[in-house]
Amino acid sequence: MKSLHYKTELKNWIHLLRWNKPSGRLILLIPAGWSLWLTPSAPPQKLLIALIITGGIFTSAAGCIANDLWDINLDSKVKRTKNRPLASGKIKTSTAWGLLVTALTLSLLIVLLLPGSSRVLCLQLASASLIPILIYPSSKRWFKYPQALLALCWGFSVLIPWAASESSLSGGWPLISCWLATMTWTFGFDTVYAMADKNDDKNLGLHSSVLSLGGNAKITVSICYFITSVLLGFGAFKADTSLVFWPIWLIASIGMQREIHLINLNAISTSMISRHFSNQVLLGSLFLLGLILSKVN
Repeated sequence: MKSLHYKTELKNWIHLLRWNKPSGRLILLIPAGWSLWLTPSAPPQKLLIALIITGGIFTSAAGCIANDLWDINLDSKVKRTKNRPLASGKIKTSTAWGLLVTALTLSLLIVLLLPGSSRVLCLQLASASLIPILIYPSSKRWFKYPQALLALCWGFSVLIPWAASESSLSGGWPLISCWLATMTWTFGFDTVYAMADKNDDKNLGLHSSVLSLGGNAKITVSICYFITSVLLGFGAFKADTSLVFWPIWLIASIGMQREIHLINLNAISTSMISRHFSNQVLLGSLFLLGLILSKVN
């Protein structure tokens, strides 16, 4: 009986951390990969890659817990989120706070394990990132474009890996382009993600870019994806990537536009949004594959 209890508790913890949904973790790690493979030092060392991946997983977990703590009373009223562990009462609030502190502590430990020459800068960036990460979940209550704040959070997934690799943020256009591309991509895919909750958000008096943009939401996402492709291409060009990158870049760029074209605003479903989100992970990974191949050849 105790064994079954512990298994159920572990399952609830995994769901709280969203570790049962790897796409959400990968979509944070992909821009970190773009950053590492656009640096002058690319290809990055294996240990650095491992630390960035581990840190990203713990930071993402902290963000998910913070989100559910903020929304514990709202999630139970939204169809997509009503069965989340905190909203459904499967996990106590005190347990969630304990897991949040643990995730943040482990994230800090990862930063302290980074190369000594970059540790202070990375610690400063990690500390700065905590502000938008912890505030973002509340933004849907007071900000018409909460997806923009999430985009700012995602931007740190570019800055910290770059700083860890180069011990500075003097990366020029490759860094600037990657950072901006990550934020426009994030605003785009999270706007699509918010489409699933459009009616619930409206009924609860919450904000989202979907509600704020209205009928312009789909074209705005298309523009965001276009800007993402252009910025990544420009950053790759400035980073002297080899020719192998460009056919892959073109395929991924076309793929992004195709995915938003397939969204039917008159028949939005959770499965449609989930498929779009998963495909963005694949397309973002395709950009990363192009960068990797361009550096190993």
